[in-house]
Amino acid sequence: MAGADSFAVERGKGEKAVVWMNEYAKKNNIKFEAKLKEDTFMSTTKFGNFEFLSWKGEWSAARNIIKRASNKLGIKALESGYHEKKDLLSSMFGSSSEFAKVYSNGNLVGQLEMSMKGGKWVVKNEVFS
Repeated sequence: MAGADSFAVERGKGEKAVVWMNEYAKKNNIKFEAKLKEDTFMSTTKFGNFEFLSWKGEWSAARNIIKRASNKLGIKALESGYHEKKDLLSSMFGSSSEFAKVYSNGNLVGQLEMSMKGGKWVVKNEVFS
């Protein structure tokens, strides 16, 4: 995935995070660009509310930048895109879950299990690390 909605930041702090991430990438010559996705939010019970980002660039650079933003700006961030290993048939026809890591101040603090319902992410399970 070289650009997707696999990252989210604490709601209300997205604009500041996007500006910081894009400036950091430019300053360090990293091919990365992030934008806030309009009206794409997710609520969790244990970790609060998040707004999703769309981005372009390298996956490893994006992961590094989102974690740095969490640390430097003191915000919560989600890194999703993790899946259970299943056989191909189960993956195609089963109800597939996606997992996300939750960072706060750059530290891993929890995990989410999510699924898509009606084109929106819905949290199925939340766990503190």
